[in-house]
Formats: sequence, C-alpha cells, structure tokens
Amino acid sequence: MRRVYLLLCASVLLFATACNSGTKKAEETTEEKSAQVEEPAADNTLTAAEKEAGWVLLFDGETPEGWRGVNKDHFPTGWQVVDGTLMCKGSGEGEAGADDGGDILYDKKFRNFTLKLDWKISEGGNSGIFYLGEEVEDWPIYKTAPEMQVLDNERHPDALLGKDGNRMAGSLYDLIPAKPQNAKPAGEWNSVEIICYQGTVVHKQNGEVVVEYHLWTDDWNALVADSKFPGLNEDWANVPKEGFIALQDHGNDVWFKNIKIKEM
Repeated sequence: MRRVYLLLCASVLLFATACNSGTKKAEETTEEKSAQVEEPAADNTLTAAEKEAGWVLLFDGETPEGWRGVNKDHFPTGWQVVDGTLMCKGSGEGEAGADDGGDILYDKKFRNFTLKLDWKISEGGNSGIFYLGEEVEDWPIYKTAPEMQVLDNERHPDALLGKDGNRMAGSLYDLIPAKPQNAKPAGEWNSVEIICYQGTVVHKQNGEVVVEYHLWTDDWNALVADSKFPGLNEDWANVPKEGFIALQDHGNDVWFKNIKIKEM
C-alpha cells in the first residue's frame, strides 16, 4: 500500500511539473509574440515596417516643408505648424478666407497611391482633403479635384444639404455619401485613408470603408452630371490621372497630422 501511495505521489508531482513547464512555455511564446509586434509610430513618424513598405511622410510635424499655397509660391500665413499639426487658422469668413490664407497643396503630383492622415475640426467647422487636383490660375482647387469632406456633422449646415448626406464627413463631396457615417465629433481626431489606383477610389474613415467609386466610367459621368460641379467647371468629370493632394481653408480652424503616402 505504501508503494502504491508513493507511486501516486510521484505521478502527481510529474503531472504538476509538466503543467508548469507548459504554462511557462506558453508565457514565453506570448512574450515572444508581443516582442515581435511593432509599437505604433509616434505622431508624424514612420515605423521601420512602414519605411520598408515604401511609406513617405508628407509632413514632419515641425515645418511646412513641401507645402505651399494653391497658385502661390509660398506657404500662406493663414496656416501654421502648431503642436505637431498643420493648422488652418480660421478667418470666420468661409471660403472668402484671410488675406494670406487659402488652400494648400503638397508640391508633387501623385497617380496611384494610398494616402493616410488624421484630421480634427473645430465646432461648426468645414474643410476638405483634395486629391488628383490641378492648379488653374485664379481657381480654387475644388473646381478640379475630388474631395473627401471634413466636417462637424452636428453643427455645420452642409451636413443637411446635398443629397442623402453626401456633404457629411468622409463623403465624396456632393457626390457619394459616406456610409456608415462614423465621423467623431468636433474636437476629436479622425483617421482617414484614400486609395487611388487606376481609377478605383476608396475612402476609409476610422477604419471602415465608407465610399468606393470608379473614375472615367459612364456611371461616374452620370454622377457628376447630376451634381453642382458642371456649373463650376463643365470639364470637371475629366479628373486627371495624376494630380496634387491639397487641404482646404474653408474659414474654420482645422488640424491635420500623420500625413503619409505610399505610391503604387
């Protein structure tokens, strides 16, 4: 009986040791996996993985290098670099803007790309992100470029205009509403992504696809024809195959950061 008891104790001890060893191995494996997960980049920087994948910063958080006013040879004083953001200081006069305000663009044209950035709007504010834009003398860039809307949906009247919410945040302005409508309130940061590839365009907002469309198709031409744009530029539907990325001065405080692009 004593021998059976000793054998039983030994078996229990061996089982407990094996379980403990398995637990330690599992913990080590979890720790190893955690160590392999790259920490998110600080604002306005790229991780090693992003650099390897070909991402490029369009804003370093310290200077407006690479940016200038639309149809200008300088960076307008209506914009500032503030606390790691590109900030438009609102004039309170809508698109009339300040004496040296107006839209700004990154001084390079892009064709096929993924653009990522974060934006924050003031209460009652309006702005936008343009892509595939052209510079035409004496014209604002919205007369040539598709726009991802930036808006305080709760307060700005544009949220109630247009059709089916197609002037709300994340929308292809005045053309396709962002669905689901998942923008965060004024004063909070929103993360967005715009993908342009051979005519296919996707808007993502806060991690979700909210708009998808295809340039230069019959459907596209019909969509534009039923919008405000032919009255601004009868050739507006003929979006160029490459163009500028621009940020809008609509007369309200707005902030942008973590602006990065990957060409395809």
